[in-house]
Amino acid sequence: MEWRLESGRLTHPDLLTALRRARDLSDREFASPLTLDAMAREANLSKFHFARAFARAYGETPRAYLTRRRIERAKDLLRSANLSITEICLLVGFESLGSFSSRFRALVGMSPTRYREASAATPPIPGCVVLMWTRPSPLKDSNREEAPAAGVSVASPT
Repeated sequence: MEWRLESGRLTHPDLLTALRRARDLSDREFASPLTLDAMAREANLSKFHFARAFARAYGETPRAYLTRRRIERAKDLLRSANLSITEICLLVGFESLGSFSSRFRALVGMSPTRYREASAATPPIPGCVVLMWTRPSPLKDSNREEAPAAGVSVASPT
């Protein structure tokens, strides 16, 4: 097993691949109630080893990474969507408006309301459109035909 020291962090290619799977899960499912157990399971590691390795590899704990991703998404919605702060809070995966507001202020330096006011120059997307696009489809790709791959020509019947 070959371990390397990069930028003061101990790395191993297989371990980084496993950690990347868990980080990708956090990126995809940030609005879900993800637990340390679920992220560790995705990486196929014990939760304690996973937490230590993730922090060593990425410089922040899995929980801090997930919270940061949720706040980044909330910032996007605050800038562009016509949703209430509470709707955005719940949409990005927070369960409490108080914890959302305090984490937002700690990471961004201002309240969600103040952030929205400061970025009011862009016209908002109606909330119903945001909710429509973020809602899972019950018939996901059931009736769609696959599009041809780029660069592949499709012969038309003549």
